[in-house]
Amino acid sequence: MPDKKSSYFGLFRYSVILVLSVLIIIGVIMVSICSEVYKKEKLNNLKETGELFVNCLKDDYDNAGRRFTSSLTKMKRRFEDEYGIKIYVYNADGVDALSENPALNEGDRLKPEQMKRLDKSDFLDIDVYNYSSSEPALLYATQFTLKKNDPDSRTIDAYIPVKTYARFYGPTDQITAFTLKLTLLYILFAALGLAAVAVIQYRRIRTDMKYESELMRICEQYSKSNFTEKLSTDMPGNLKDIATYINVVASNVESSDDTSKTFIANVSHELRTPMTTIGGFVDGILDGTIKKSQQNEYLILVSKEIKRLRILISSMLNMTRFESGTLTPNYRETNLTDLVIQTVLMFEKKIEAKELEVEGLDSEKLVATVDADLMQQVIYNLVENAVKFIDKGGTLSFRFEQEDLTRIIAIRNTGEGLQSNEIQQVFDRFYKTDSSRGKDTTGLGLGLSISRKIVHLHNGHIVVKSVYGEYTEFQIRIPEDPRLNIKV
Repeated sequence: MPDKKSSYFGLFRYSVILVLSVLIIIGVIMVSICSEVYKKEKLNNLKETGELFVNCLKDDYDNAGRRFTSSLTKMKRRFEDEYGIKIYVYNADGVDALSENPALNEGDRLKPEQMKRLDKSDFLDIDVYNYSSSEPALLYATQFTLKKNDPDSRTIDAYIPVKTYARFYGPTDQITAFTLKLTLLYILFAALGLAAVAVIQYRRIRTDMKYESELMRICEQYSKSNFTEKLSTDMPGNLKDIATYINVVASNVESSDDTSKTFIANVSHELRTPMTTIGGFVDGILDGTIKKSQQNEYLILVSKEIKRLRILISSMLNMTRFESGTLTPNYRETNLTDLVIQTVLMFEKKIEAKELEVEGLDSEKLVATVDADLMQQVIYNLVENAVKFIDKGGTLSFRFEQEDLTRIIAIRNTGEGLQSNEIQQVFDRFYKTDSSRGKDTTGLGLGLSISRKIVHLHNGHIVVKSVYGEYTEFQIRIPEDPRLNIKV
């Protein structure tokens, strides 16, 4: 038996009480329904017997010339002996017409209210008071008409209806015995079932306690930063999932150092590249290597690199602000088409180097209320991703659409595209689709993750569509005004 102070003892006790309660409820319902069905069956049998007696009574009465004779009394006794019932027949005044000594508590007459009730409808149920106050009985009571129908007669009394009442009493001991037997049988099987459940639950709890001890031992090692030993996943039920999750967490913690080192290296590389470019251009202007006639051109490039550097730093800062929940958008009405064009110009050099064809930037103005800086960061990340993986001489296309209160920006690039497993992970933090392709090792693996968070912040969503070997398309879908809390 588990320790009474442990949660497993409480679980064991709760399980037993729950099963017992369910068994009691089911038992009460089942016994009640079965007893009611059995009672109705007995009542219907009593009614059929009563109707048979009434039909026989009508025939004998007709043959006897509309008189209650001794033959009718004998027929009554024969029915009582054969079917084990009690029969009482009353005339229109409520007086017992066949029984010499009726055993009724209220005497040998029907009460007027009882006759009125039978005039309206038959009675078929268990009767407690009319037959015996100490022994309830099944009762079928009815009102019918006795008559002599002589179509050849021309006298005035050829058809004289006689209103008659009858009561048929049947014993209830069979119903009581049936209910008792059914109850005892159910208690027996319920007790066996409860015992089986208790044994099974007890054995399961003993097994779970053993696995729990192993979990606690390994977790204690993990708390001391000792991840050398892994949990066995050969466990039943949810314990297997828990062991798997703990092993995954341990593996993630073990690999966190490598991830941290890789992230720092990527940050250093991403910051060094624009800084080197800016430093080279500035040094060239200062030492005269770049002619004055070309200085404005190079200053424009420096400005673009500074903007790129600002977006890069904003990406890292925004990720931290997202996680801390301190990022508050600065909404204002923005021309999304112009915002995309400005962002694409930052990649002019790379676009020319890859000889790309750009389509869709001549679309009509698309306006929405957004945080322009955050939305430009989203567009920058998507364009950067598209330019990085587009094939040389490929097509970079943009699409701007307006659907009621929804604004859509689609960015598509031709090229290798994404495989199905990559589509599922492309928005994961630090995930880089190029890590296994050896194409372009730049990037932090944060761009798409941040982009999705920013779009969600605008009550929108971002989706990716790709046909491997043909194209990749990212769609930004945002409401016209996120402040209206309209989900798209």
